[in-house]
Amino acid sequence: MMSIDPQEITTKKLHGYLVGAVAPRPICFASTVDKDGNVNLSPYSFFNVFGANPPTMIFSPARRVRDNTTKHTLENIQETKEVVINIVNHAMVQQMSLSSTEYEKGVNEFIKAGFTELKSDVVKPPRVAESPVQFECKVKQVIETGQEGGAGNLVICEVVKVHVNEDILDNKGAIDPAKIDTVARMGGNWYSRSKVGMFEVPKPLRTMGIGVDALPEPIRKSKILTGNDLGMLGNVESLPTKKQLKTYIENASETEQYLIASGSSEEIHTRAQELLCEAQIDDAWNLLLARSVSEKE
Repeated sequence: MMSIDPQEITTKKLHGYLVGAVAPRPICFASTVDKDGNVNLSPYSFFNVFGANPPTMIFSPARRVRDNTTKHTLENIQETKEVVINIVNHAMVQQMSLSSTEYEKGVNEFIKAGFTELKSDVVKPPRVAESPVQFECKVKQVIETGQEGGAGNLVICEVVKVHVNEDILDNKGAIDPAKIDTVARMGGNWYSRSKVGMFEVPKPLRTMGIGVDALPEPIRKSKILTGNDLGMLGNVESLPTKKQLKTYIENASETEQYLIASGSSEEIHTRAQELLCEAQIDDAWNLLLARSVSEKE
């Protein structure tokens, strides 16, 4: 067995061992506002429930390992002492991942990731309407574990209001673990789906996704594409160029040639969804936009 002294390896490597071993971890999808009311939304997997009387949750927006900067979530909490902890299920995981992109301060991740703001009853930060359970919280204390990159900031929260979607309840009024369909973080790009098992979602932390708000309206308002589909499409850094689309059209399969020429929007979106399920995001984008090029020829 390999034995490791934490003082003898880099923080980055140690972080990898910690999150790879302590898994799966539930996800705190934290919505906050700053003192001026600007909204922020970001996920954290250093999180759990720690008591029921008073109802207490703790999560940690750790300092960034690479440059020792702090997260907007932490800065907002230090200003307002309020947060909403939204629970993440599988139906929203791609959008949740997109929201972890490091957008500039003041950018509203609800808009970038395509989530719906829902007014809270007690606290100022909005809730995520798509979340199956939402906890409005007052922040009781923030405990810093250090000042260097990778150090934690334990945000101790008291739950002051709970909102539960009735669709996830069983016939006795309890939360059904299959219906809530929660997801959890593992190491690297890996997640765990409570009722199924492991799956992978590429991290957007080194990229700047265009966001769901930047998608063309017919795509954003599609009756076929789901929130997860839109999250994947919004995680690209740029749309295919006219040249790339022309190359795609020239080499497209017979089926896709037909769709481009004569298929309905629903048929195109259905095929694009199939491509997204196969992680062929570039091809999905090419198909969705190909007609706009061919119509201009």
